[in-house]
Amino acid sequence: MNKKSIFLLSAASMMLFASCSKLGALSADNFTVNPNPLETQAGTVPATINGHFPEKYMKKKAVVTVIPELRYANGVTVQGSSATFQGENVAGNGQTIMYKVGGNYTMKTNFAYADCNKADMYLTFNASIGNKKFDVPAVKVADGIIATSELYKRTLATATPALALDGYQRINKKKQEANIKFLIQQATLRKSELKNNSVQEFIRLLTQINNDHEKLALENVEVSAFASPDGGLDLNDKLAGQRQKVTEQYVNQELKKLKMNANVDANYTAEDWDGFQQLVQASDIQDKDVILRVLSMYQDPQEREQQIRNISQAFRELADGILPQLRRSRLTINYETIGRSDEQIAQQIVNDPAQLNIEELLYGAAQKSNANEAEAVYQTATKVYPNDARAYNNIATIEYAKGNYELANEYIKKAQAVNGMLPEASANLGLLALKNGDVAAAENLIASATDANGLQEVLGNLNLAKGNYAQAERDFGQICSNSAALAQILNKNYATAENTLKFIKTPDATTDYLKAILASRLGNKADAAAALNAAITKDPTLASYADNDLELK
Repeated sequence: MNKKSIFLLSAASMMLFASCSKLGALSADNFTVNPNPLETQAGTVPATINGHFPEKYMKKKAVVTVIPELRYANGVTVQGSSATFQGENVAGNGQTIMYKVGGNYTMKTNFAYADCNKADMYLTFNASIGNKKFDVPAVKVADGIIATSELYKRTLATATPALALDGYQRINKKKQEANIKFLIQQATLRKSELKNNSVQEFIRLLTQINNDHEKLALENVEVSAFASPDGGLDLNDKLAGQRQKVTEQYVNQELKKLKMNANVDANYTAEDWDGFQQLVQASDIQDKDVILRVLSMYQDPQEREQQIRNISQAFRELADGILPQLRRSRLTINYETIGRSDEQIAQQIVNDPAQLNIEELLYGAAQKSNANEAEAVYQTATKVYPNDARAYNNIATIEYAKGNYELANEYIKKAQAVNGMLPEASANLGLLALKNGDVAAAENLIASATDANGLQEVLGNLNLAKGNYAQAERDFGQICSNSAALAQILNKNYATAENTLKFIKTPDATTDYLKAILASRLGNKADAAAALNAAITKDPTLASYADNDLELK
């Protein structure tokens, strides 16, 4: 063979070796991504990549690392979790791909959402054979991103913060008792008993109710007469009945003096075993445990009395200290206190709010339909009652609704400075944390807001942000809000979402935008276009967002 032939053969061999050794480009046909387009969930963009290395691609000494990238239209690029693959002669930890047959693989990745609803997914590659690196071009594998779940940041603007409730009740039921004691085996009302403090307070309250119908209202008077459980049942029954009769006559006489019409409900108990047991339990009688055991063992009154009498020392203590207290009549006034009416509270706020108690002030503020007027009353409450945290918290809810989130945060901090345990303040701080995108902090704060008023709606917003759409829908219950509708849309409960959007009290641009998404998902293009037009009319900034929204394509 001449030198020229040898040279040509050598050159051909080198070209063949180079072509066999090179790692070429991969095609989009080698990959599928699920979902495609991508979709946000709980502040991230998850994706599953199914890839295929074709036969004779993965050289035996090659190492290829696949790096997913999400490239946002705002210039932000976020990398996901990578995976490394290697040829069959490489001693490494990557997945081995055979040279002759190629191989399939699945890798999961998760991208951070970068507040942009236009993005494409690429796969980039770090490839080498031995120490030599090769440039494998990036491959676009997914077009676009659906960011509907991220609309919760908009729906939070109309979320209802936790309002700390007032304890005002205009009508309060109350009662006052008096006791009249009798001597053993007697039913005579003694003057000394009628002059005791409890009876005199009884008469004074009746007089007060009679003289102040605007603030007090009598329901009825109860008379309950008793005999102690010592002695025969027949005797005690007759004795208790006589005590009821004379006591009822006394009450009627006093009502007649005051010219009051009132129902007097009278009854008697022949042997007051219940009262006996209560007094023994509360006493320090030496054998009280024995006595209580007798009461539990014997149900027959005569047997009970005989067994107790057998405890001679204890019975003497009972005769001196317990039984005399059971020979009595109990008088009970059942009545209502009537507080200021809504009109009276409103007028007092104008005249002199310092004359109102804190519950009345908080109640008066809650009755205001105008947010600025309500806030003014809460401000007054913080001055008159600076040690009550509820007014500070409730000012924060108004500032939140206005979009003044920093000011809302300041007032919540003031509430916590007064009462660090106010659950509504913790719930509202959690809502603010959600508004700032800090879901972890929000979860910790809301977890400490047990029993807060309005907690379920706050929890609904938290679970919406966390991607727990079914739980969020359950949390919202019957609440009609943008957040509730978004949870229902994401949970694919479209009929309920449509109804929720219909009954939102103060619909805004976000309400209309959600209507557009819902109509689009249901295939109602004309309704979707009309709703989108209404949303953009109310908030022109939605136009550019809608341009990139794949839900509305």
